[in-house]
Amino acid sequence: MKLRTKAKGLNGRIRVPGDKSISHRSIMFGSLAKGLTVVHDILRGEDVLSTMQVFRDLGVKIEDDGKTVKIHGVGFDGLKAPNNKLDMGNSGTSIRLISGVLAGQDFAAEMFGDDSLSKRPMDRVTLPLSQMGVDIWGQTERDLPPLHIHGRKDLKPIHYQLPVASAQVKSALIFAALQAQGESVIIEKEITRNHTEDMIVQFGGQIEVKGKEIRVQGGQTFTGQEVRVPGDISSAAFWLVAGLIMPQSKIVLENVGINETRTGILDVIKAMGGKMTLSNIDEVAKSATITVETSELKGTEISGEIIPRLIDELPIIALLATQAEGRTVIRDAEELKVKETDRIQVVADALNSMGAAITPTADGMIIDGKTPLHGATINTFGDHRIGMMAAIAALLVSDGQVELERAEAINTSYPSFFSDLEGLVNG
Repeated sequence: MKLRTKAKGLNGRIRVPGDKSISHRSIMFGSLAKGLTVVHDILRGEDVLSTMQVFRDLGVKIEDDGKTVKIHGVGFDGLKAPNNKLDMGNSGTSIRLISGVLAGQDFAAEMFGDDSLSKRPMDRVTLPLSQMGVDIWGQTERDLPPLHIHGRKDLKPIHYQLPVASAQVKSALIFAALQAQGESVIIEKEITRNHTEDMIVQFGGQIEVKGKEIRVQGGQTFTGQEVRVPGDISSAAFWLVAGLIMPQSKIVLENVGINETRTGILDVIKAMGGKMTLSNIDEVAKSATITVETSELKGTEISGEIIPRLIDELPIIALLATQAEGRTVIRDAEELKVKETDRIQVVADALNSMGAAITPTADGMIIDGKTPLHGATINTFGDHRIGMMAAIAALLVSDGQVELERAEAINTSYPSFFSDLEGLVNG
C-alpha cells in the first residue's frame, strides 16, 4: 500500500473508535454477569470481534445491530463447553484474559490465534494459573499458542507477585480469582491499567486495591449493566503526535478516555513542550476533548512507573521523538519485546530506514532528533501500531515514497483510520 506523503497540514475534529481494552472487558463482564448488558460505542475492530465470537462459542447470546451490542449474560456457571477450537485471532488480550475466565470452568478448551499471536509467550499466565490447579499448557517451554486448558470448579486462591508489569496477566488472574475458593492476593510490579478493577465495581462486584496490592474474593456474581465506551487514547495517540509534528496543524479529538492508568502519553507531550489542552472533562466517564497544535518539541527521558501507562503508545512516541530537538531515552520497556512484534527492534528498524537516528537497547531505545524523514518500504509484520505509525511518518516525507506492507493489520484496532486521515488532510 502506497501512503500519502508530505501533507501541508492536518486540521479538523475526530471521534476516535471506542477504547479497545474497555470494549474487550465489556463483552467479558457482560457475558459473566446475569441479565442484559447493553454496550454503546464499542470498538468493532478485529481483536474485539474475536472476543465476541469466543463468548458466542461458549454459549452466550450476543446481538450487534451496528449501534449497540446486547449481551445476554449467563454468569460464570452458565458458560458451556465449546464445540470448536476458540479462535483468538491476533488478540493477546483475548487469549490471556479468557484463560483466566476458563480457569474456573470444568471443561476442556483449545485456544489458538494467527501467526503473530502464535509467537507470543503465554507462560506468564500459564504458570500462576497452574499454581491455582488449572491444567494448562502450550507449545515449547514458553507455552506459545495454541493453548490447551481444563479448568476446575474447586479453583485454589493464589498469593502472587507479578514478575512483569502487565495488565493482561493481572486481569487473567483476577478473572480466575473471582471463581476461586477464598481470597486471592495479586501484587503488581508497577501499577498498570485498571479497567478490569473498575468494571468489577461497575457490575456490582467487590475488589480491594491498595497501591500495588489487589485482593479478590472468590465466588462473586455480577449483574448486567449499561456501558458507554470512551474513545481509545491509544488510537488518539496517533493524531496527537500528528498534530504536534505536522506544520500548520490543529486537531481536536472528542470523547477520549483519560483513565489515569492510561495517560502517560499526555505527560510525555507536556514534558516535551507540546501545545495541548483538555476540555469537556467528564470525571465519571473519565473522558475529555483533547486539542493539539503544531509545536516546537524537545527530547525527554521516559522510564520507570510511567512505562505501563503508555506501553502501547511507545511506537508513536518514538516517531514524536524523531521530530524533537535533542535526545529522548526510553528505558524499562522490556514488555515491548513480547507485543504483536518485538516493537523495540521493529520500530527502530522502520524509522531508521526512513532516516531517523534510533539506537535500540535491551529495554528501550535512544532517539536523537530532529531528523528529516525520507521514503522507504515498511513491513508491519502484522502489527497494527507499526502500520499507523508508518502512515503518520509518511506525512513528513518529501523525498521518495512510503510503501506499507501488510497494511490490513490496522483493522485490528482502527478500521476507519485511513478515512479519518483523509478527513484531516483535506480539513
